[in-house]
Amino acid sequence: MLEQVRKRLRLLIKLLEKTQRPIVYTDFDDVITGTTAVDLSIVTTGLDYERFKAKARDFLRTHEDRLAVYKLRTNNAITPTDLQELENILLEQAAGDTELVEQAKSATGGLGLFVRSLVGLERSAAMDAMAEFLNVANATASQIEFIKLIVNYLTVDGAIDAKKLYESPFTNVAATGPDAIFPSATVTQLFKTIEDIRLRAVA
Repeated sequence: MLEQVRKRLRLLIKLLEKTQRPIVYTDFDDVITGTTAVDLSIVTTGLDYERFKAKARDFLRTHEDRLAVYKLRTNNAITPTDLQELENILLEQAAGDTELVEQAKSATGGLGLFVRSLVGLERSAAMDAMAEFLNVANATASQIEFIKLIVNYLTVDGAIDAKKLYESPFTNVAATGPDAIFPSATVTQLFKTIEDIRLRAVA
């Protein structure tokens, strides 16, 4: 209803007689009654850590043929030379900000693990690494499902901490962790295997 009134009135406005409005002058003095300090947060235009990670991830996924990146994706051991190549790549993505690269090192345990966390392992490489557990003739359905969860984790994050095996989604298969469905010797070997996968990303 108000919208209809508005539309009708706008057609009538032009019919109003135009009059000249007098100019009004004022003579007020500005008075400052007091000052208060205000903290302003300064937003920089540079990269923050999350933006750096996203930028690095995009670059690495489109340059997976780089030798150091290829080694990390295929679970081959890297060398100090590979680490230097990775550092150069990351420094370029960080716009020369060495603090971001150092933060990446400390957050993940090294540049190799940082890059692996961004690109993951190739599924075939993860399957090969866990083959001794997948190819057991008398493996139960729960054991195979548990190992496949590890493979899925590796393809996304590139490495896995043993303590993760006692958290969801692994506890959805074995409520108390791998010890519930594997013999103790197999659990020990499982921990050794996932640690070896991690160490291959550390020169």
